[in-house]
Amino acid sequence: MSIHRLLVANRGEIAVRIIRTCRALGIETVLAASEADLDAVPARLADRTVCIGAPLAYLSVEKIVEAASSVGADALHPGYGFLAENSRLALACAAAGIIFVGPSAEQLDALGDKLEARGHALAAGVPVLPGGEVADHRSATALARELGWPVLVKAAAGGGGRGMKRVDGEPELAQALDIAIAEARGAFGDPRVYLEPLVTSGRHVEVQVLGDGARTIHLGDRDCSIQRRYQKLVEEAPAPALAPPLRDEMRRAAVALGDRLGYRGAGTVEFLVDVERGTFSFLEMNARIQVEHPVTEEVAGVDLVAEQIAVAEGRPLRIAQEDVVLTGHAIELRLNAEAWERDFRPSPGTITAAVFPVGERIRVDTHVQAGSEVPPFYDSLLAKLIVHGSDRTAALERAREALDLCRIEGVATNLGLHRLILRADEFERGGVDTTWLPRFLDEHRIVSISTPGGNGNG
Repeated sequence: MSIHRLLVANRGEIAVRIIRTCRALGIETVLAASEADLDAVPARLADRTVCIGAPLAYLSVEKIVEAASSVGADALHPGYGFLAENSRLALACAAAGIIFVGPSAEQLDALGDKLEARGHALAAGVPVLPGGEVADHRSATALARELGWPVLVKAAAGGGGRGMKRVDGEPELAQALDIAIAEARGAFGDPRVYLEPLVTSGRHVEVQVLGDGARTIHLGDRDCSIQRRYQKLVEEAPAPALAPPLRDEMRRAAVALGDRLGYRGAGTVEFLVDVERGTFSFLEMNARIQVEHPVTEEVAGVDLVAEQIAVAEGRPLRIAQEDVVLTGHAIELRLNAEAWERDFRPSPGTITAAVFPVGERIRVDTHVQAGSEVPPFYDSLLAKLIVHGSDRTAALERAREALDLCRIEGVATNLGLHRLILRADEFERGGVDTTWLPRFLDEHRIVSISTPGGNGNG
């Protein structure tokens, strides 16, 4: 079934991104916007905008589906965050006769439950860290002793660092477990947690996959190890400083998991690379478009949103694995409204100036301009600066030059932090782990943030 009218059930830069592809495909777009976003750039770009209510209405399945039905939308694209991986939204769309641009509700449930996802990964032959669910202090203590310290407590339904606690020894375990269970219950409505050994020197590397239910392909890998509190800040494709056999094995593992699930749409299989051992293990699979998808688009020459839509229309994959040619190197910098020198405090307000670079192999995905309001209700992402070069050295130089041309005023931003990162010797060499950024900031006495270890899934 061809899609003629699509509801964009999201906000910010991803809403602009979806609208751009729909316009190229000749698909009419209707933006579902909260009261806080009615005057934002996405509302001006969409063919039509429908108000869904208060600022947090993006989390209401009922309001989103009602909006799609009221405008006669054929399809709904959830973007990322909010309800993007919510099986209730997928089911409600199906009940209303609306195409959900994403995987099936069953796949969302299977991957949203981290314990079930681990089981699918094991069945697909994908390496998984030892560990398992724990129900109380006694079972947690027994498993932690078996795994060895330090360990990580993780929420079964978690993500983004919520319900995740590092434990370095037995005296800390009971309290960490109670806090993690409480956070998991509050954030996800699911108190289940599990333990796994903490990899203290790990890299966050992920593989982009596309599937049509019958066949899965990969579009290469990305490194997302520059993180603070499990939230990604810099991403690049391909992941630098990876041994070719390890890279190939990770890509095969991602495809194997997609094939086992009969996966439909765009997805990301996230791995933890143990730097010391030269091995990798499964972290999770994100059943949606990722914030960092542009770096893959740049090196693969593929519009991932267009491919999502094609699969949602019932078409088989339009790309074979042998057609995928990865060229050059791409780097993405997340530009956030935050006072990074003051413990990364959010910085809502009015943007008084917004100047972004224009040039060959420079891409800016943004939803802001001079006069845009940065409301306090949402993620602080303002823009993504993406550059593409013939190799990593060229991409890094282009990123530095492009970053120096960026100017955002009226709110605090992390532009200065990115300039420091891009000029750091260790980052320039490539292959830093997830503990590098906190250590770098602490060593330079810029700001001190926690160093949790390598098993994050931000």
